[in-house]
Amino acid sequence: MSGPHVPVMPGEVLRFLRPERGMVVVDATVGCGGHAAAIAARIMPGGVLVGIDWDDAALEVARRAIGVAGWDVRLRRRNFAEIGNVLAEEGLERADAVLFDLGVSGLQLGSAARGFSFAAAGPLDMRMDRRRALTAASILGRSRPGELERVFRLYGEEPLARPIARAVARRGVPPDTSGLAALVRGVYARAGMRPRRTDPSTRVFQALRIAVNDELENLRAALPAAVGALARGGRIVVISFHSLEDRIVKGTFAREAKGCVCPPDAPACGCGGTPRLVPLTKRPVRPTEEEVARNPRSRSARLRAAERT
Repeated sequence: MSGPHVPVMPGEVLRFLRPERGMVVVDATVGCGGHAAAIAARIMPGGVLVGIDWDDAALEVARRAIGVAGWDVRLRRRNFAEIGNVLAEEGLERADAVLFDLGVSGLQLGSAARGFSFAAAGPLDMRMDRRRALTAASILGRSRPGELERVFRLYGEEPLARPIARAVARRGVPPDTSGLAALVRGVYARAGMRPRRTDPSTRVFQALRIAVNDELENLRAALPAAVGALARGGRIVVISFHSLEDRIVKGTFAREAKGCVCPPDAPACGCGGTPRLVPLTKRPVRPTEEEVARNPRSRSARLRAAERT
């Protein structure tokens, strides 16, 4: 699972964002700068690219990837839920386009020391922002079996959440990522179950990563903030990689397109809400077979886009 990060659906991202010279564009998950570099080439000179990421190591890679002399590139180590504050601090009133690529980067997956992957032994860390105290090991160590089961079931949609949680409680926190993966594989083997395409520990690792970084709550806060930061006619593109994220994106776009938040049985609208988005994708856009063959990490990607009214 190691290797350089390859941006997912770069052509589709540019097609829906429509970056043009002079625009202000926010890459809210700038990562290693793959999408950002392509966007910057379209909006420079005269444009502004704001890149946001929690991961200081990724920001260093992004700085090199898009560090062209004379380009106005502003990289900030922040939570993407703070997009409105970041723009205000940069003296920018509105963004013309916003991109979210919610995938874990190859830089993170390829570093055993970060603990995101079961491909090599590493600490049970999984923090995107290494200034935070909470790690995967601390969640495993402090949580009761019922709490762990909830994490695995809610964030990983793990069918064997209960026996895996009980195995952790019985044996103690594994020493590293390889130990956790072996524990999960053992539970699957005893249950006589074999997943079809992925390693049995994939869902557990996803669940812990989401819990460590509070990913879903941050996404629920970030999307409305991004819509509020868009100029009229501005576009938002979101690439998600599992159903939990995609449901949040789909639901947010639907609510923003409706505007009214009154109960369905209300006789008349009393909230005064007005639509803020027009969806551009009826269904999520998926990568082509050629892209999946070239970049297997893209196989689960789903892209949704909308325009600010």
